[in-house]
Amino acid sequence: MQALYGFPESEGAARRLADRLGIPFRPVGLHRFPDGESLVRIDPPAGSAVLYRSLDRPNGKLVELLLAASALRDGGCRDLTLVAPYLAYMRQDAAFHPGEAVSQKVIGRLIAGAVDRVVTVNPHLHRTAGIAAVFPGIAAVAIDAAPAIAERLSTEAAMRDAVVIGPDEESRPWAEALARPLGLAVVTARKTRRGDRDVRVDLPEGSHLAGRPVLLLDDVASTGETLAACARAAKAAGAARVEAYVVHALYGHEVGRRLAAAGIERLRSSDSIPHPSNDLELAGLMASALARTGGSPR
Repeated sequence: MQALYGFPESEGAARRLADRLGIPFRPVGLHRFPDGESLVRIDPPAGSAVLYRSLDRPNGKLVELLLAASALRDGGCRDLTLVAPYLAYMRQDAAFHPGEAVSQKVIGRLIAGAVDRVVTVNPHLHRTAGIAAVFPGIAAVAIDAAPAIAERLSTEAAMRDAVVIGPDEESRPWAEALARPLGLAVVTARKTRRGDRDVRVDLPEGSHLAGRPVLLLDDVASTGETLAACARAAKAAGAARVEAYVVHALYGHEVGRRLAAAGIERLRSSDSIPHPSNDLELAGLMASALARTGGSPR
């Protein structure tokens, strides 16, 4: 038996991936007790399985994910792949101050002990060389959504003379991967973060934004401060229109209003996390990655 198992909050995306793989979708049974504990049920377990869950708002989700993996193993699952389009706790890859836990290492080991391989999308890695280093002893692959976003934008006339702005140096390779097939210019901003909600963005001299549309590109939008600062800088430099595309949309309604007030006329995202801004389905990319890594159930 082979199947894909998905949690309630991401059932739509999980079903789309199951359809791409040509295997049954089975919902993970989930009950939360009044004291906050969770009961997870897998019925019936499969011998080869994909477990799908995006790990935004991760604390409770991680425990339930580990319980689901254990239930699959107890039921006889011999080959288990985790598809986590958004992967939490990746930014803390070192102890920057005495006494801090290195969350990337802790979560990587927890997950590696529960599954055989991991597939994720544009993880928020800084100093870590690659996703394989996060998960000791198992296979792992990180999908780059930039080419798919470029293809999505290729038919839009409004983007043909756009300037793509990455918010910092780390974003430049990703911005170039999107801009290159579209023949668009790339500008890399200089970001100074003074706190979770205090971000300054400066654009380099000679950005040539006057009268041109601008596309802001980022991997994650949570507080929205980086995107808002980029939008204000672009508008101050004379941009005719500002749009944004992010892979992982973590923000709520209030942040959305602030982004609009900063001058972003449209913000779109992938369906890595269910969100009103979802514009790009990742199922095709993830199915291809599973086929390449041997993670397609068999």
